[in-house]
Amino acid sequence: MPALKHARPEEIGLDPARLDDAYKLLEKWTRGAEAPIPGGSILVGRNGKIVPPRFFGKQGPESKAEPIRDDGMFLLASISKPLTYFGAMMLVERGLLNLSDPVTRYIPDFAANHKEETLVLHLFTHTSGMPDMVPNNAELRRKHAPLKTFINGAIAAQPLFPPGTDFSYQSMGTLVVAEIIQRITKMSIRDYLDQEIFQPLGMKSTALGSRGLERERLVRVQVPDYQIGSDFGWNSKYWQEFGAPWGGVFSAPEDFARVCQLLLNKGELDGVRLLSPASIDAMTTSRFDDQPDLPEAIRRARPWGLGWRLNHAGTSGSWGDALGRNAFGHTGATGTMCWIDPEQQGFCQLFTSGIRSRAPWRLVHLSNAVAAAFV
Repeated sequence: MPALKHARPEEIGLDPARLDDAYKLLEKWTRGAEAPIPGGSILVGRNGKIVPPRFFGKQGPESKAEPIRDDGMFLLASISKPLTYFGAMMLVERGLLNLSDPVTRYIPDFAANHKEETLVLHLFTHTSGMPDMVPNNAELRRKHAPLKTFINGAIAAQPLFPPGTDFSYQSMGTLVVAEIIQRITKMSIRDYLDQEIFQPLGMKSTALGSRGLERERLVRVQVPDYQIGSDFGWNSKYWQEFGAPWGGVFSAPEDFARVCQLLLNKGELDGVRLLSPASIDAMTTSRFDDQPDLPEAIRRARPWGLGWRLNHAGTSGSWGDALGRNAFGHTGATGTMCWIDPEQQGFCQLFTSGIRSRAPWRLVHLSNAVAAAFV
């Protein structure tokens, strides 16, 4: 299946000079031995075509790392989450999963610690009260624990609040959805996403976990302090191959562009339909009005769809100061951001290898520059 067609910026309604502002910024931030971001890529698409991705910096954070490869595959981190939820929505459409069901219908043991009232919907919208990580997360990684151990920890977890009454970002909620997929399909989550999403879309440089990918193509990322010098950090063979459903997808920019375009096309690309338009609309519009006990401030200012987040304009979580409220997307801790704007029929992918939390404003500056190029 061919990649999305390439176009010059002006052919698809993008201002080349303004787009160049974004390129210059990332080039500046990836240049030199003390560069704050080791490497990165910018890809912008509109009206079914893309401006070819531009790559900057090095393949890794090491001082003498090789130049970044133009076939590099980035660790998407939490941009992996909506892909897991996308896979679950495919089961909803097949009549195998209901978002309105209690999670215990699919995982009876999930009732531990009074989680009987948690619905599948709460897991999709980060309103379940589940913790972001299990309490012994770092210890399990040091021991090279398998995914099953993390799943068991998530199932047994103590909730932070009653479901549907508050919002708290929860990687473990995503993991529970992955386990629901595994129990329904009798497949590993890695194989399921590959068979149901990546292969049908011709995404040959994308996988949950790096097994089967050329390791030299993997872009190495900055790591948090607790991972420095360890054998379990984001760049370790253990973690690259682990395949965390909440953050372990590797993808090349042009591969992931196919997902963005499929969403703009309401679930279809090149004759392959993965979801119905109704499901895409449900995933990419706020589902907080469906939950009457959520505080009004959360409903208004921090909307989420089913796995995809809406732009949180006017908050520190905003992706851009000129993006509309209907833009949806996700960010990742490794320095990644993706947003899709249905009104502009366009999308932006900012894949970098610099830890986002150290300077989250950098991605927003880049995003502002890209958004300004839509004319």
